Amino acid sequence: MKLRTALLGAACAFAFAPAAFAERGADGHVNVLYWQAPSTLNPYLSSGTKDVETASLVLEGLGGFNEKGEVIARLAESVPTVENGGVSADLTSITWKLKPGLLWSDGTPVTSADAKFTYDYCTHPEGGCAQAARYEGIASIETPDDLTVKITFVAAKPNPYQAFVGGTSPILQAVQFANCLGAAASTCTDQNFMPIGTGPFKVTEFKTNDTVTLAANENYRDPAKPAFATMTVKGGGDAEAAARAVMQTGEFDYAWNTQINPDLQAEMATGGKGVFLNGFGTLVERIEMNMTDPSADLPEGERSTVAHPHPILSDIKVRQALSMAIDRQILVDVGYGSAGRPTCNLVPAPEMFASANTDCIPHQMDAAKALLDEAGWTVGADGIREKDGKKLHLLYQTSVNPVRQDFQALVKDWWTELGVEVELKTVDASVFFGGDAGSPDTFQKFYADVEMYANNFDGTDPEPYLAQYMCDKIPGPANQWQGENINRFCDPAYDALVAEMAKTADVTMRADLAKKMNEMLTKDSYVVVPLVDRGRLSAASLTLGGVMLNTWDTEMWNAQDWFRVK
Repeated sequence: MKLRTALLGAACAFAFAPAAFAERGADGHVNVLYWQAPSTLNPYLSSGTKDVETASLVLEGLGGFNEKGEVIARLAESVPTVENGGVSADLTSITWKLKPGLLWSDGTPVTSADAKFTYDYCTHPEGGCAQAARYEGIASIETPDDLTVKITFVAAKPNPYQAFVGGTSPILQAVQFANCLGAAASTCTDQNFMPIGTGPFKVTEFKTNDTVTLAANENYRDPAKPAFATMTVKGGGDAEAAARAVMQTGEFDYAWNTQINPDLQAEMATGGKGVFLNGFGTLVERIEMNMTDPSADLPEGERSTVAHPHPILSDIKVRQALSMAIDRQILVDVGYGSAGRPTCNLVPAPEMFASANTDCIPHQMDAAKALLDEAGWTVGADGIREKDGKKLHLLYQTSVNPVRQDFQALVKDWWTELGVEVELKTVDASVFFGGDAGSPDTFQKFYADVEMYANNFDGTDPEPYLAQYMCDKIPGPANQWQGENINRFCDPAYDALVAEMAKTADVTMRADLAKKMNEMLTKDSYVVVPLVDRGRLSAASLTLGGVMLNTWDTEMWNAQDWFRVK
């Protein structure tokens, strides 16, 4: 098989006419609204999309992904392939060459040692790296000279574009983070809030869960970019207010994740100040089932840990019944319209990796009730099911967002009809998706029975995304609650499939393995309950040029190319 830089897929994108850049900073200021405010600018300490996206304005990898899902060079001279000799014929190594003369924003040289340090930083056993799956299967990283990074894998790696590729796997400056290894990682406030980077912008001020102020990086490798001298990334509010700030009032130039219902979209589109950008990729709104006990009766440090299985959700029949009771088409109609579609898959795209399973889409309330009857949960006088003296009570949490609150209300109604007592909880998105190990309300800590959110993966190959559900990726006190296996699923057979996919070169066989893993998580175990395949929806001002929505990397992926339409 020829090794390819992209396996399949393209994002629906929108771009304004390109501009000829006269000089860096000539277009003044640009205002960006991430209503889920960033809580850190170190993506290794948070898997929250809003943190990864904002950090990508400053931190970069050797490569990234364009709007078609193709691997592109960033800090590297070119993308290594088998054909150009950068990837070994046996697929056991990849060698990247840094562009000569690269500088950090503080004016010091970028070297291969920074890449090696970043690997050591993320793979430190006490560090709690939120992106550890990107470095799965690496045997060693060598730096024979200042411009060469050679990654050797434990076995043949058909998809070698994981480490240092995309917004979730950037390179950190070794000098700045030298004292931040292991358990010290989360204590390095200055480094995590104001990282020195190679991107088009540098941080001048960071107010956690509020505002990031940036200025053009005078050491950026293209002397004519970025066109904007300064940028503000503002957080707070909600998706509706964010959309209005671009589409109707014109206060902001770009608003990320304008997750609003179809009626509001149509209303705002008449404002004449902006345009909605929409494209399908790999973003799935889903419910995660906690396989561990989140009870506050347990000592701190033991809640939601593998030492204590969930007293209700450990029964697959309960999880399956909860899934069957949901009408996904109604969720799409209420929340997304044409920007969403019902799905049973955690991996909905590219098409070759998506399972054909549609069993979850029909609304099956009667069958769900029968399944709970079979599991021994009988309906009490108050309409709530009981078993062995215990009520079928679930705490259902998600982030604050009008569409998500609509979903919560609908799902609560269906589950109540099923005989479940449902308690709803909402958490400010900046906290929910933050990486604060001390907060009880992060989605990683999962102090609830079920929680709902959406995320996606870089590029078009789901291998590292599926690897997040391995046993060793479970969040807990030992890794500062930064693991990626949010629902605490653990199955050695699943881990074996991840390992098999990592060494499988044939694209068809890789797709089959991905489908098997997807179905193990969804159809076979119901630990992940997919709801909606969500199109990305963001808003851009008509005065902002160069914008191109990218569903395979961060939405800020080409901010260096943005300009003011005159």
